[in-house]
Amino acid sequence: MDINKDISKEDILAIKDAIELLGGKWKFCILYHLNTYQTMRFKDLQEMSVGITPKVLSKQLQELEDNLLITRTVNNTKPVTVSYAPTKYAEEINPVINALLSFGSKHREKIKEK
Repeated sequence: MDINKDISKEDILAIKDAIELLGGKWKFCILYHLNTYQTMRFKDLQEMSVGITPKVLSKQLQELEDNLLITRTVNNTKPVTVSYAPTKYAEEINPVINALLSFGSKHREKIKEK
């Protein structure tokens, strides 16, 4: 989509859907870690997402799973562990994550200069 063209109602709805799906403070962080490491246990995700509570992490993971971006696997270990992995579909988010990372870094520099 070219942002210089007229934006249709369908375009706006698609943007709203994407923001709702990926919105919030943690989903990009979770997807970044899963796309980087491929498979992670709940505890590892919590430790890498500094400040997230287990309840919030659980909710975010459930929403990502419901939207086909990650898979959840219960491992037959003692004690039982659960691991999460990105789906092939989740790879499509990588350019968005990279663009936000680039913009965020530039923005932080601009603010520091001010």
